[in-house]
Amino acid sequence: MAKILLVDDDRAVREALGQTLDLAGYEVQLAASFIEATDHITPDFTGAIITDVRMPGKDGFALLERAASIDPDIPVVLLTGEGDIPMAVRAINDGAFNFLEKPCPPKRLIEVAAKACAAREMVLENRAFRRKMAREDAAARLILGRSEATSRLREQLRKVAQTGTDLLVTGETGSGKELSARVVHELSRCKGDFVAINCGMLTGDIINATLFGDATRKGVFARAAQGTLFLDEIGAMPLSQQVMLLRILQEREIEGDSGPQPITCRIIAATREDLQAMMRAGTFREDLYYRLDVARVHVPSLRERIEDVGGLFRIFLGEARSRMGLGPLEMDEAAFSALFARPWPGNIRELRNHAERVAMGMEEGEGAPPKGLNAQLHRIERQIIIDCLTRNRGQVTQCCEELQVPRKTLYDRMKRHEIQPEKFRHE
Repeated sequence: MAKILLVDDDRAVREALGQTLDLAGYEVQLAASFIEATDHITPDFTGAIITDVRMPGKDGFALLERAASIDPDIPVVLLTGEGDIPMAVRAINDGAFNFLEKPCPPKRLIEVAAKACAAREMVLENRAFRRKMAREDAAARLILGRSEATSRLREQLRKVAQTGTDLLVTGETGSGKELSARVVHELSRCKGDFVAINCGMLTGDIINATLFGDATRKGVFARAAQGTLFLDEIGAMPLSQQVMLLRILQEREIEGDSGPQPITCRIIAATREDLQAMMRAGTFREDLYYRLDVARVHVPSLRERIEDVGGLFRIFLGEARSRMGLGPLEMDEAAFSALFARPWPGNIRELRNHAERVAMGMEEGEGAPPKGLNAQLHRIERQIIIDCLTRNRGQVTQCCEELQVPRKTLYDRMKRHEIQPEKFRHE
């Protein structure tokens, strides 16, 4: 039910108008003065104000000004028995929704009240929608792209954010694992901060100070309280340090100055490594893996969402040019088309860096993609081999099994494409 705050110092007029609006289906709040009316005006006021202009003390224009100071989008209708053109002009200039003269026909009063309440309802709905988008749609805001793979990623992040469970994020270097973790943090509406650490840096000398804090700073678990702790490159954590992390995750508490302190943050770990292969090799603890792998999201490589390349490049190029104070840059069609032929082993990070260089005029593009069936098949075969070597860290035997080709055949193909598998063993 729409709400009307009706303000008039004349009791008979106030009750008569209130009855008219009440019969029309409005929830009516009556007030006899400026002071009495202001008690009912709040930023989330859900209706409209209809107020007499001439009142003892502060008048209707003062009430209009007060309402605007609380929320300029609250509709205020001014009502007077001594109306004239200058007063009407002033009312509109001061932001009044409408101006009515007494005696006002009931039909006209109800008509204006309906329009005012509808306007207020629309304002509040739009605000609620914007708040919802800002709060709940971090996935759409931060995970850019229109491909099916990108759409699936957004949906997975939205779903896992609602669970509150710990999460393992997998994906290649530069694919957006930390960004995905930040999206989950935002969608979860955490009260605390997002704190990220690189597990490869947790050597024996600094792990205690990093995790638990020291005299100069808080530990990461305390800093991420009621928020999210992002453990980047969890596969790079030294085996000797994995036991300590496992114990913390199992007990969900750390030792503080006053005794055990509960962990209140969500744990999101990320890796570009094949943790299961590391477990088989004895370089990653099996029990830690299953402790981290409560829920899992895989961030697809740029090659898996190649249709996003053009749109992302235009966004990155525009952002870079704007930041440099430069105008838009038109890309040569051949150079733009060549973006789709590149392998992008560095994924989104490499694409963004390329856009930065193009924006600065340091690169002009690589020309048109190869034409002809043989040339295109050559490029596709080369990319398949590179992808397989990337996934298997340059291990030719595993690639032979995956691609189902003899070892000699694969070596012949790599030689033809000038691919050196050892380069993939240290990425």
